[in-house]
Amino acid sequence: MTEAAPAERLFDTLDDGREVRCLTIGSAPGPVVEVLTLGATVHRLEVTGGDGVRRNVVLGHADAAERLASGDYVGGTIGRYANRIAGGRFPLDGREVVVGAHDRGNSLHGGPDGFDRRLWDVVAHRPDEVVLALVSPDGDQGFPGAVSARVGYRVSGDVVRVTMEATTDAPTVVNLTNHAYVNLDGEGEGTIDDHLLTVVADEYVPVDATGIPLGGTAPVDGTPFDLREPTRLGTALRREHEQVAAARGIDHDLVVRGAGLRLAAVLESPRTRTRLELRTDQPGLQVYTGNFLDGTRRSTRGGRYRQGDGIALEPQLHPDSPHRPQWPSPVLRPGETYRSVLEWRLGAS
Repeated sequence: MTEAAPAERLFDTLDDGREVRCLTIGSAPGPVVEVLTLGATVHRLEVTGGDGVRRNVVLGHADAAERLASGDYVGGTIGRYANRIAGGRFPLDGREVVVGAHDRGNSLHGGPDGFDRRLWDVVAHRPDEVVLALVSPDGDQGFPGAVSARVGYRVSGDVVRVTMEATTDAPTVVNLTNHAYVNLDGEGEGTIDDHLLTVVADEYVPVDATGIPLGGTAPVDGTPFDLREPTRLGTALRREHEQVAAARGIDHDLVVRGAGLRLAAVLESPRTRTRLELRTDQPGLQVYTGNFLDGTRRSTRGGRYRQGDGIALEPQLHPDSPHRPQWPSPVLRPGETYRSVLEWRLGAS
């Protein structure tokens, strides 16, 4: 029997006439993922909750113009360097590299025109898998070296596996992640205040007013970042703590216990009895509670996203790692391959 062709459709057309395709993988009753070639973006993620209802549990934008106008990185593949680099400059092999700085004097998520804003090429598309590729030229956003990146999404059972790889022709820094905002009550169905979050982390990274690490790590004990047991997000976000007040919520790197591909976080919705387990092989997990969703950008269904409408759980290297030799190095050299894996296991709770 011939295998059915994977679903694909035109999502939108850019101003220069290039097409943005929407590629679907997976099938009910398991996860179904829609991936856009613009930003290698997770546009929709449909799952069956414990209440038996299928719903889309990630935030998205209705068209390409809205995506490109947004500064919220909704669902996108983040690169060349996820998170922040202090002052938009860093040392590499005895010289100073200057990159795009657009977030309070710092580089954020690869610069003003990061990987999430690029049109990726489709390398493969099967019913359960899609692979996309992007070439970032030498000097892109100030970063040295031509980097070839690949992102693969694969659905197997109740697991969505995301694999990110990169190679370079000159020394550079690479740190990739996915920036999906999750709401297990459904996209556009209110805030994540009543969600329960568990993070397998004993330490977190305190930051200054611009999101740059103050120094090293600190114990989570006695702070809103102690998420080692299931914690209602609305409760954690309203605790008295200078770090939460300065960030208008949680926008912090937590140091994931252990090494290799392991459980990093569990997110649960008591309302829909839906559960997401996140596994990663990365040392850190940036937890971002949608603090700056401010109603200016329209959603997939035409509403407006506001603070707390979704949570991003972003596995990655620690922030500002090019300046922090005590942390895992982000340096990628010719002949090496950067590789990171994350898994979302979705289902009933």
